[in-house]
Amino acid sequence: MTAIAVAPAAVPWQLQLYRKSLKKQQKIKLLLELLGPLDRRRCLLVTNGDNNGAMNLVLREAGGHWTWAEMEEHGISAMVGLLGEPVVHANPQRLPFPNATFDRVVVIDVHEHLSSVSGLNQEIGRVLASGGLAVVTTPNGAGWLPVAVLKRLCGMHPQHYGHVVQGYTAAELERMLREVDLTPERRGAYSRFFTELAEFAINFGYVKILARRARGPRVEAGTIAPSSADQLRAVERTYRMYAMIYPFVRAFSSLDALVPGRGGYAVAVTARKAQ
Repeated sequence: MTAIAVAPAAVPWQLQLYRKSLKKQQKIKLLLELLGPLDRRRCLLVTNGDNNGAMNLVLREAGGHWTWAEMEEHGISAMVGLLGEPVVHANPQRLPFPNATFDRVVVIDVHEHLSSVSGLNQEIGRVLASGGLAVVTTPNGAGWLPVAVLKRLCGMHPQHYGHVVQGYTAAELERMLREVDLTPERRGAYSRFFTELAEFAINFGYVKILARRARGPRVEAGTIAPSSADQLRAVERTYRMYAMIYPFVRAFSSLDALVPGRGGYAVAVTARKAQ
């Protein structure tokens, strides 16, 4: 019998972008370290726009029983198509889940999009089970960091990222979580100087140059990278060029190891609910 060669399935556009995103890969690595073992844990991931579903796939592969919630409705259909599972359209003031539902609640880069964060913090505490762990990430709110200053000088203000504020420091996040009776346990950070500088150059090129020239669907305000297959196709030639130089960008990012200290341009904190 003659063997029939089967062409490999095309890599989904979401995973193509994830594999070329320095910050998202660093973010997921840190989250998995902070979360610990996930076997049989009931887990919730809450995101707000800058998520096409690729991070969900990586977290799901790490174990646990996951539920997905997204604040911005327009990207949910693509996430569902990738995951093959429901994705809930959530309101930060009232997450659509019963009390004490989850052992782990992961909130990725949501707080900086909100003019008021108290409602979301209360909801994190409400849906977390006794003894459960919350993990929250945001951009670092320290405005004096060099690349943060550079962004403002180049006209890339928080609103270009869809943010109400630049972000929050780890201490500010811990204070917020204490206010809803969660006890901070650990801190982490990622995207140090060289990674942040590389990502800024990529985002600036997309927002200020490529997205304006590309023929394709209009880029929504707050979008700093392609957020659909159509938007990726509109800049396909440039994306192929970037994929070719990506090993060099990654090598540049590795210079972060030379930066003293443990800080970064994005922070994460964990906090636990009492038994």
